[in-house]
Amino acid sequence: MPEERPTMPPVRLRTDAELARDALAAPLLARAVRLARWAEPGKPVASGGVLPESELRAAIELLGLSGDEDGPEHTAQAWQLAVDTGLVEIDESEEVSGAAAAAESDGDGDGDGKGDGDGADGAAPLGDEFSALAISGEELRLITEGGPRDILDIWLDGFETVLADAAAPDLGDIAAQISEGGELDLDAIDWNPEEEAEFLDGVLGNLYLLTALDEEAAAASVPLPALAASMLVPEDMDEPTDDILEEVSEAMVRLDDQFRLLAPTGLIDYQPVDEALIQEVDGEGRIQEPETAEELEDEDVSRYGMVRLTPLGIYAVRARMIEAGIDAPAVGDLADKGADILLDALPGHPEPAAQAEAEQWLARRTPEEAARELLAAARGDDEGAPLRRLTCQQTLSLVGTEAEPALREVLDDRHLGGLARVWLAEHGVAGVPEPPEAMVFWLTVDTLAAQLATEGDSAELRDLVRGLVDQSGSFFDSAWRVDHPATAEVLEAMGRLHPDKQAAKEARKAAFKARSRA
Repeated sequence: MPEERPTMPPVRLRTDAELARDALAAPLLARAVRLARWAEPGKPVASGGVLPESELRAAIELLGLSGDEDGPEHTAQAWQLAVDTGLVEIDESEEVSGAAAAAESDGDGDGDGKGDGDGADGAAPLGDEFSALAISGEELRLITEGGPRDILDIWLDGFETVLADAAAPDLGDIAAQISEGGELDLDAIDWNPEEEAEFLDGVLGNLYLLTALDEEAAAASVPLPALAASMLVPEDMDEPTDDILEEVSEAMVRLDDQFRLLAPTGLIDYQPVDEALIQEVDGEGRIQEPETAEELEDEDVSRYGMVRLTPLGIYAVRARMIEAGIDAPAVGDLADKGADILLDALPGHPEPAAQAEAEQWLARRTPEEAARELLAAARGDDEGAPLRRLTCQQTLSLVGTEAEPALREVLDDRHLGGLARVWLAEHGVAGVPEPPEAMVFWLTVDTLAAQLATEGDSAELRDLVRGLVDQSGSFFDSAWRVDHPATAEVLEAMGRLHPDKQAAKEARKAAFKARSRA
């Protein structure tokens, strides 16, 4: 049998138009687009598209980064993104190389084309031949003339290149090693490309899962120490060892560098680690640890870094998960599916996502049509039927009184008559016949079976069981006769859950009778 695909909880996505606006507003793509428009007439560059120093200075000024000490780095990153995404194309044909060299020697840029140093960050090194021409690419047209999906595809391409850069080793370590021995030994720089990419994907996956499970909590940023610990501290470890804490500290330094690189893409909102907390130990960065938990509580935890996925980030991580073969649903995926699929899926959704999914499904149908579909899908005596009916009842609570005719049609139905009466009563409908006693008991057993399927032996179910028995002293005298597939199972659960020994004993007896009757 094929392996089941891993499944994530559903997330709510913004519309493509909203996400596209977010993408265009992200600092890195916004700068890349400006540079692509700047390059439209053609800019002489070195092989591979590296900007000459004179053009890099002009680009820095164009982006308003002249007064920023990191301006050359930010500009070079934006230019590289423009090249990587096709916003800028590099023509290295022979005809163009001659024109580019001539343009450079004629002083088309701000400098003389010769340079007097080693070159600014991201600029072509001194002595490089300016043998290519950078021009605006086809993707630049899509930025203004394409639809939201075109913009998001361009943004995703750029995000992937930055993510790959974030998982790459420190360039300084590589340069130092090559200058020493002339060969690159990945083991010597303590870097495994697969492990590094997997770790970063795991971190982003944890942030995604937090968003999916608790939207309110996800609106707040996650402390970097907690995020790193979630990847490294074993679940069964009560107190992390010194070695684990050292790994967490190292991971925090690494994640701080990576998140600083990813933040301009718009993937995350990130407050970096306070640099005063970073110290070098044996040539490696470490985060200073507070001596005690109380000291950590007293200290502003935000100094240790805070991060959360943006709506654009949720979209991007979900896209990567789907590409990796993970089932990562979005709220609204079920809107055009049948009621049977909806009722099977909703119990596995977090509550806010379940309601949003149900609302979108209902919006595609009239109230009466929706009610008929839901009621038809809720029938059955199979093991999952009680939970389907409970989910049907919860979904029908979102439907207005226009659905009344569909509910009246099932008043005499053994499976549906009870929940139909509950719905009609809750909506203040007059003229609803009283249910027969057998139907009341059947609905009670059905509801308890559904609660057992979702919650197990929970405190809430214990309170419900106690309330039922206290309300009707002879409950077990009638309950064992209920013609429901789950009667015995429900009575056994009531025997486990009821705090009164005598009532629990009566429940077990009733369960035995129900099994004997079956």
